[in-house]
Amino acid sequence: MKNSTCLAAAAFLLLASGCASITQSELQRVSVTASQDGKALKDADCSLTNDKGTWTVKAPAQVDVRKSGENLSVVCKKDGLVDGLLSAVSRAAGSMFGNIIFGGGIGALIDHNKGTGYDYPNSLPVQMGKSVTVDKKDEAAPSQQASNCQAGQTC
Repeated sequence: MKNSTCLAAAAFLLLASGCASITQSELQRVSVTASQDGKALKDADCSLTNDKGTWTVKAPAQVDVRKSGENLSVVCKKDGLVDGLLSAVSRAAGSMFGNIIFGGGIGALIDHNKGTGYDYPNSLPVQMGKSVTVDKKDEAAPSQQASNCQAGQTC
C-alpha cells in the first residue's frame, strides 16, 4: 500500500509539472498604439524586442510576441518626431505559482525557459518623445474598470 501511494504521488507531481507549458501558449497577442500629445498616430514604425526575438509592426496594430521572463522593449519611430520608448514588464502568470506549489521546481523551470509562465500587459501605448513603463499588475479587470466609470461615460 505504501508503494502505491508513493507511486501515485510521484505520478501526480510528474503530470502537474510544466502546467503552464500545457495550458498556455508561448505566444501572447499585444496591441501597440502610438500617440503624440494625446493624439493617436497612424503608421508609426514600431519594433518590439525581448530575448526570444524581434517583431516589427506599423502602429496601431496587434502582434503575437514570444513570452519571456525578460521585459519587452518597444521603440516607435515616425518621421519628424522624437522616438517613443516603452518597457513592458514581464510578470509571472498564476500558473507559474501553481507549478511551484504543486509541481515543484521542474515545472517552474520548464515554464520559465519556454516563457509560458509569464505575461506582458495586453496594451502597449507608446507616447512619442517619452519613455514609459507599463505593467500587467496595473491593468484593471473589465468589471473593475466599469465600476470606475461615471454615469453616461463610455468605458
